Amino acid sequence: MSFTGPSVSSGGGTIRRAFQFGRTYVVRPKGKHQATIVWLHGLGDNGNSWSSLLETLPLRNIKWICPTAPQQPITLFGGFPSTAWCDVNELSENANDDIEGLDASAAYVASLLANEPPDIKLGVGGFSMGAAISLYSATCFAQGKYENGSPYPANLSAVVGLSGWLPCAKSDS
Repeated sequence: MSFTGPSVSSGGGTIRRAFQFGRTYVVRPKGKHQATIVWLHGLGDNGNSWSSLLETLPLRNIKWICPTAPQQPITLFGGFPSTAWCDVNELSENANDDIEGLDASAAYVASLLANEPPDIKLGVGGFSMGAAISLYSATCFAQGKYENGSPYPANLSAVVGLSGWLPCAKSDS
């Protein structure tokens, strides 16, 4: 699925990044469907590796949706492409957040949850960069909007972040 990020101005005009998300893997519940969790992989990984692991967990009533991030150039890697939910320019508390990538990924997560039945609890979780996007999505839910001001549509009941960070932790918004 393709998403176009919000407009950003750059000296010569408006630039929009297109985000082409990869294949999505789904692990169906083995019991009564009570919850759906979008599980996000880390930098350089894909949804298949996590869906294989989640398939083995004894959590019978959860549907797992494991998308694959877009392939994009990563500034930290000198522009070398990798699957990533957003760009990373440095490993530091003072690193600039890729708001356009964060918003596009959080919007994609919300779109994956949009067609779930109304009586199903919704959650998002992830590992490493996937944890960062999960926490960012939860922040958008709590604020009712993305960083770009658009309303956040999903009603999250749970968030899980393993070995990640909170994007925009130092922003004023």
